[in-house]
Formats: sequence, structure tokens, C-alpha cells
Amino acid sequence: MSDVTEDLLLDGRVRLLQPHKGHRAGTDAVLLAASAPLKSGDVVMDVGAATGAVGLMVAARREAARVVFVERDPHLAELCRANCRTNGIQGEVAVADLLDRTSRQAAGLMPESADLVLTNPPFLEEGEARISPDRGRAAAHALPTGGLDAWLKASIGLLRPKGRFVMIHRADRLADCLRMLENRLGRLELRFVHPSAERPAIRLLLSGIKGSRAPVCVLPPVILNGPDGRFTPQAEALHRGDAILP
Repeated sequence: MSDVTEDLLLDGRVRLLQPHKGHRAGTDAVLLAASAPLKSGDVVMDVGAATGAVGLMVAARREAARVVFVERDPHLAELCRANCRTNGIQGEVAVADLLDRTSRQAAGLMPESADLVLTNPPFLEEGEARISPDRGRAAAHALPTGGLDAWLKASIGLLRPKGRFVMIHRADRLADCLRMLENRLGRLELRFVHPSAERPAIRLLLSGIKGSRAPVCVLPPVILNGPDGRFTPQAEALHRGDAILP
């Protein structure tokens, strides 16, 4: 298909069909997948999965994990199914609007059914910035007003008690994220992602346990690029799949 490309992730361990235009998987997906703590037999949900990059990279690390991909766009969901077949992953693809309870139920997404939820929510809400005219890119980048709170509530609702939630978002939304997650998660772990050692963080990796009351912990940052503009050794290892973010 001329509107679809096949790309390689984790040094070729994952093959990914994804749209040529619009939102495409990259470093954010790599970092989110690398932040996933896994145990054999876990039910892992990749929420807002698009074509499945995050869940596929998780499955490449731990084949015993059962991965459920949640995506509302039928075209992207079909590409996700194709990617599961290509990579030999027995993944389940649920076509559902996360923000619509009826849609979630119709897709078989039951409350408190996941051990681990991974998500890369759209970074903007309506009215915050000019939205791309490309429908796919716009849907991936913007939520309705108040949509992030609804996204987090629905995602955490899919978690079992003591299940873990992991998200990547804009670093400048830290205060909003902490406010929205209050009384929903505990033992929060924060890790900031910097484009270089001299520049402010651009991404926030946030992890927490449903029902925990443990305090917040700030983990060592990730520095993506060195003075020469190339990936740091850590960033290079993460993109190759040779390292994780414990």
C-alpha cells in the first residue's frame, strides 16, 4: 500500500506497518515500552495503540505476556492486527473509543482486567493549539476539552488493584498529571527526558500503582543526545532494544 510504510524497531526485532503520513511511532514509543516492568503471564494493555508499536516492543521483550491493543481507528486497528501476525504475536486488538464506556464494553474491555496499562495519550486538548488538518495526526495529538482527565480515569479503570500504570507525556504537563492522578495511583515514579544535558525536559515518564499510598520517587533522567547531536549510549541502547528503564 502506497500510504503505508514498513519500519523496523529495536534493531529489526519488530517490523511495523504504519501510515506514511500522520502520527508515526518513534522515540516516545521506544521509551514507553522500555519503561514497562513485566512478569510472566501479565495482561498488558497498550491503550491508544495506533498500529501497536509499544505493545509489540513489549512482547518482543517478554513473549509470555498477553498484550491487548486498544485503538479506536478501525484502519489503524487493522494495521495493528497485521503487525501482530507479521511479528508472530498473539495479540488481541480491541477497537474501542477509550473515552466511551459503551464502546469499551462492546469491545470486551472489562474493568480491572489488566496487570499493566501503557499509554501515550494525545498531548493536546481542543483549543490549546492549532490542530493539524490531517485527521489521523489530529486524532493522535488532540483530545476534547478535559479529555486527559477522562483518558487517565478510563485507563486506570482497566487496571486490577495493585496493577501498574505507565505513561509518557509532555514534561510541562507534570502539575496537571499529578493533580489528575491524586487518589488514583500511589508510588509514583517520575523520570524526565531531556533532548540534551543542557536543555529542559521535553517528556515525562510517569509510573504508579493502583491503590498504593507510597510517596513519589524521582528517577534518574534520560538524556537523548550528546554534544555532537547524536544519541547518547543510553538512548542508542534503548532504541536497539539492548536496555530498559528499570
